[in-house]
Amino acid sequence: MRAFQSLSESEMEIMQVIWRSGTPMTTASLLHLFAHKGWKAQTMSTFLARLVDKGVLEAERRGKTNYYSPILTETEYHSQEARQLVDDKYHGSMLDFLSAFYGGGKLSREEADSLRNWFDKEAKP
Repeated sequence: MRAFQSLSESEMEIMQVIWRSGTPMTTASLLHLFAHKGWKAQTMSTFLARLVDKGVLEAERRGKTNYYSPILTETEYHSQEARQLVDDKYHGSMLDFLSAFYGGGKLSREEADSLRNWFDKEAKP
């Protein structure tokens, strides 16, 4: 398994279009959708190659055209991104992350109950 790599802002824009399309997409179809950006074919091809290298897209050759499909769902990508953040910045400690995220404020009874229920459900024996 390759190491997780976050996506750049432009890569994320491309992936959001591909995720929402529900069908494999070509460089030409993506160029059309991103015409407002003024990207050339080489620019789009570079982004797509990076997305393949990062393991979020796969390319299927049909004749002379590549069709790009997501390997990860958007939810799977965000889950990996969040896990990487916790691992990198908080030494893998979810407790440290939650403490930093919440900033020491007081939890409401409902928030505490909701978190407790979630942890009870998610905790692995």
